[in-house]
Amino acid sequence: MVGQFGHSEPVSPTNPIKRAFTKLAAVRERHRRRHRPSGFSFAHADRIGFVNPAHWDAVVSGGTLFLRRPVLTAIERNSPENLSPRYALVYRDDAPMAVVAAQMVDVVGRNVWGNPEVPPAASDRSVGRSVARKLVSGLEQRVLVAGNLMSWGFNGVAFAAGIDPVEAWPGVAEALYRIRRAEKLAGNADLILVKDLTREEAHAEALRDFSYRPLETEPNMVLSIDPAWRSYDDYLAALDAKYRRNSRDQLKKLAAAGCVLEPLSDLRTHAPVLHRLYRSVQSKAAVKLVSLPESFLPALAEAAGDDFRCTIIRRGDDVLGFISTLRDGDTAIGYYLGFDRDAAADGVPLYLRLLHHTIADAIAWRCRRLSLGRTALEPKAALGARPEKMQVWLRHRLPVMNLLVRGMVEAVPHADAPERNPFKRPEGNGQVPQ
Repeated sequence: MVGQFGHSEPVSPTNPIKRAFTKLAAVRERHRRRHRPSGFSFAHADRIGFVNPAHWDAVVSGGTLFLRRPVLTAIERNSPENLSPRYALVYRDDAPMAVVAAQMVDVVGRNVWGNPEVPPAASDRSVGRSVARKLVSGLEQRVLVAGNLMSWGFNGVAFAAGIDPVEAWPGVAEALYRIRRAEKLAGNADLILVKDLTREEAHAEALRDFSYRPLETEPNMVLSIDPAWRSYDDYLAALDAKYRRNSRDQLKKLAAAGCVLEPLSDLRTHAPVLHRLYRSVQSKAAVKLVSLPESFLPALAEAAGDDFRCTIIRRGDDVLGFISTLRDGDTAIGYYLGFDRDAAADGVPLYLRLLHHTIADAIAWRCRRLSLGRTALEPKAALGARPEKMQVWLRHRLPVMNLLVRGMVEAVPHADAPERNPFKRPEGNGQVPQ
């Protein structure tokens, strides 16, 4: 049998009695594996500055930007108030084979559906969903997250070159277990979450042996960058007439409103206005587990260096909008943005124009793809982005709670990405292989 991400799953015996015994044996074996040491060694730290830098760098070299030590330092020194970092190095025979960058977050349930201006989705109006919504709204919980709540993607775990992830996941699971157990002094963290896994991380099936279970989230919207595109104009040329005309109309409307697009390098000086614009967007979000402090983006820009860009829309001396773009290997990331809602309500296409500019950044960096995240699926689909399935893997300290937790998380608003193809050919440029 083939699983959701294409992995093979064992086929149960057809005889009901044999099937029951097989399941029971599997449960007992998983229980034994969870309650015996994995055979690995560990180094744990509350600050990235406390880990062995040579060992950490040896594992994460060539990997995601979000596991670089300067970036992790910037994040932990400028993190939201309800979040604190945890780190682990996993060793075998004195050699580092995996790293874990985790975050301990205090979750207040009303923030999951914390915006009364956002009405429930149609799928959120059933009796079961309504009950779950009330349960979540009253939830207060410490959660251990393997990953980064200020980004999306698989950036909380990395494996050393030449290491089979299937062999290393038991070490990662034990590292997370040890971190959770150590939290008893500060308050129990009963729930562990590993985010965000795609088809490329199918090896995470090894987590099933440790009572983790997958849960699909909203997709990440991804635009494939055609290698033939050398400029934003090449992207426009690949669009059909309707979408190309819409893009050019946006530029005309900006010009008519007296607006200009320009790069911003001095984020420190402009931090207050950028934060105000970010808050104007973030405050309207239906789901907001964390809120960035004003110092976050300037600090991240300095840590990421040439892999960070910020573009603003300015009218006179007023900044009406901004967007940040990150280069993470061959992937560009359309990161945090903000815009003036009053100007947008007057017909200035701030949001759409900022989204389009991330395409120009991705092409200029010669990236293979542009990752645009989970929100605002419709306008991102209109750019040519297509949904990339993502999962989180969850485990509660109490096995009996796992079903309840899954039901509550499944009840969080979840939108499906629309199908759009703005390009000239049905299977032409900008399509993400499925």
